[in-house]
Amino acid sequence: MVFFLIFILSAFVIKVSAAESTPTPQQLEFFEKKIRPLLTENCYKCHSHESEKLKGGLLLDTRDGVLKGGDTGPALVPGNPDKSLLIQAVRYTNKDLQMPPNDRQLENSQIADLENWVKMGAPDPRTANDPAAHNYAAAAEAAKKHWSFLPISHPAVPQPDDPQHWIQTPVDNFILAKLTEQKLTPSARADKVTLLRRATFDLIGLPPTPKELDDFLADDSTNAFEKVVDRLLDSPHYGERWGRYWLDLAHFSDTKGNLGGNTDERYPYAYVYRDYVINAFNEDLPYDQFLIQQIAADRLPLGDDKRPLAALGFLTLGNRAQAMNDMIDERIDIISKGTMALTVTCARCHDHKFDPIPTKDYYALHGVFNSCTEPKEEPLIEIPKDTAAYREFKAEYAQRDGAVKAFREDINKRLKAETIGKCAAYMMAVHEYHRGSNTISRYAFMEKHGLFPQLGVAWDDALKNFEKRHNPVFAPWFAFERLSDAEFSSKARALSATFYANKDKSKPINAMIARLFSS
Repeated sequence: MVFFLIFILSAFVIKVSAAESTPTPQQLEFFEKKIRPLLTENCYKCHSHESEKLKGGLLLDTRDGVLKGGDTGPALVPGNPDKSLLIQAVRYTNKDLQMPPNDRQLENSQIADLENWVKMGAPDPRTANDPAAHNYAAAAEAAKKHWSFLPISHPAVPQPDDPQHWIQTPVDNFILAKLTEQKLTPSARADKVTLLRRATFDLIGLPPTPKELDDFLADDSTNAFEKVVDRLLDSPHYGERWGRYWLDLAHFSDTKGNLGGNTDERYPYAYVYRDYVINAFNEDLPYDQFLIQQIAADRLPLGDDKRPLAALGFLTLGNRAQAMNDMIDERIDIISKGTMALTVTCARCHDHKFDPIPTKDYYALHGVFNSCTEPKEEPLIEIPKDTAAYREFKAEYAQRDGAVKAFREDINKRLKAETIGKCAAYMMAVHEYHRGSNTISRYAFMEKHGLFPQLGVAWDDALKNFEKRHNPVFAPWFAFERLSDAEFSSKARALSATFYANKDKSKPINAMIARLFSS
């Protein structure tokens, strides 16, 4: 008995500690990036303080609301996804508990995120006052006074009482004025070796060669250092050195993430965007054009020069192993941070608390990305040279492309014949699978019956959707399917007569289907 009580108490302590332990920064970031947006976009309409009609007494917009649950009990058990009603609902394993409803099941990646969140103890920083619980108007008004949102001004250049020889640009005047204000003096002038090493490392990321060092030490001209800087800026290594910083901001990668399903995870032409960035730095492309091309090159009048289209890799070379809304969120994040040094993606779930960024602005930008489409075949950004190698490539490409098209046509014909010709077999297989006590998967069941598993599963999913509301074509099927073997002989004739008469105007039967029945 004592052992049993200790076991119960320890289980209780584990459960409480899992629910109330302080979340780590990584867990909070996971919640903010994955879980809060998911709940906001899919659940808050029916399960939040802002709901016009709260469903099931369940609030999902606060931590306490999730743990308390609704009419059916707590929404989750921290640390245990399988026992959490929320996870059961999104998995669609319980026919009577499916959320979001109306066949709007979450994507597999989103369900996995929820499962991982619960496994880590469901870390959740939200409180009862969390959902947009701040005065946005006041925050926006205060932001107008922040230096980063003020118009650019042209302050007067400070004039030091004791000008020093190292002042070479107006920027130096401001630096010297602040140093003087803090009772500091400038550092001593660097020697030529130090100066050359600094400039070379800064501009091309490499040390100077012995010859470059000797040449600079031997050059006593007044513009010796200017010539060094010009040489370094003309070096192709300059674009490689500084382009990599921009590539980091753009989340550049030559892989898409773990997509699964034997999908090629590589971006085979990622180097095209990399080279565009390097060349933009080396060719001193104006910064405004650099930004415009990366955000909207496909909307520019490019004429015959299609090379700027490579700039769109800024938005398309990100992580693809996530839901579409998360991909769009990452693109908004890249644009806002990369071009404005401003975080915007918090507004995916709520108005910014300290910046003039409302949720409606986020979704206005979200709508722009959501309406964009990517071509299946990337555009040709440069006409290849007509070489023997290119002609050989074109010939082999045409041969392989023809083989792929022939294969697809053959498969489509076979699938069409299978889908139409074996319609009854697939429907009966679905019926038998759900009537029996099967211990194997749907895929294995279909294979066992000599059917294509993918088509069998598609039929099963389609019939489940059709059954949720009256379907003029499949309503008779569902009516007959619900009859037991014992009932079939006694009730089938009456059902046939009802469908043939087709008198229920609220639930009509397709006329072609109705004619197949007789009394």
